[in-house]
Amino acid sequence: MVIGLPFDDWMDEHLHNATVVALMLILYGIFFILIENYNKKRTPKINSLRQLTFKDAFLIGMFQVLSLVPGTSRSGSTIIGGILIGTSREIAAEFTFFLAIPVMFGASFIKLLKFGLAFTGAELAVLIIGMVVAFGVSIFAIKFLMGYIKKHDFKVFGWYRIVLGILVLLYFYLFK
Repeated sequence: MVIGLPFDDWMDEHLHNATVVALMLILYGIFFILIENYNKKRTPKINSLRQLTFKDAFLIGMFQVLSLVPGTSRSGSTIIGGILIGTSREIAAEFTFFLAIPVMFGASFIKLLKFGLAFTGAELAVLIIGMVVAFGVSIFAIKFLMGYIKKHDFKVFGWYRIVLGILVLLYFYLFK
């Protein structure tokens, strides 16, 4: 918030375009593959959330700042940061999901303030239904992803991001 709010309009004007999104998709896809190769050669020093220090949490949070650039995954940047500071893949992912809670509330609150708090009854009902559905889907997705992470690495996400980034570039530069 300290960095995102002051630069929000500038980032919207300069970074919200297909090229930046595609390049960040590709770049972080490469990072995921490289980090997984690095991760195979090391023994994590942090294997439970209780072992995380305030310094570790702060450093992982600083990686979250990278996600201000469009096309950068908030969870991806914090998972990469967690692994780089020494957490296991599972702990990096778990902490990332906990870290999302205040970020999502804060971002939603800011959007509400920008939109204005004057809702009709129908708009408020749609907003509440959307929040409940999003929460339910999020719980399901988190459970699925945590189960996946325990058995697999993130390379498939890396390749997915690279392919998607290339497709975005092709679409916007060849077909538009």
